[in-house]
Amino acid sequence: MARARIFRPAKTAMQSGTRAPKWVLAYEPATRRQPEALMGWTSADDTLNEVRLHFHTKEDAVAFASKNGLEFTVIEPHGTTEKPKSYADNFRYDRIRA
Repeated sequence: MARARIFRPAKTAMQSGTRAPKWVLAYEPATRRQPEALMGWTSADDTLNEVRLHFHTKEDAVAFASKNGLEFTVIEPHGTTEKPKSYADNFRYDRIRA
């Protein structure tokens, strides 16, 4: 039986702002990865670990996994905390300089 993870990927370092909510179902690797003797590439015997399915909601991903009989783990995203900033704070005389 295949195992899967359902998670919401983090933004890359090159992105700013908020992302559209998109959930990913990724299969867990069933076999170990091993280097190929001739070329030195890393390979695995199963190809399911290359499959990533994208869903608009977490409920859609869970419904897909349940319908297909997959064991799955849902990884909730970390909450973001926004710090209120003021442009005038850049010119305060008592601010801490790094």
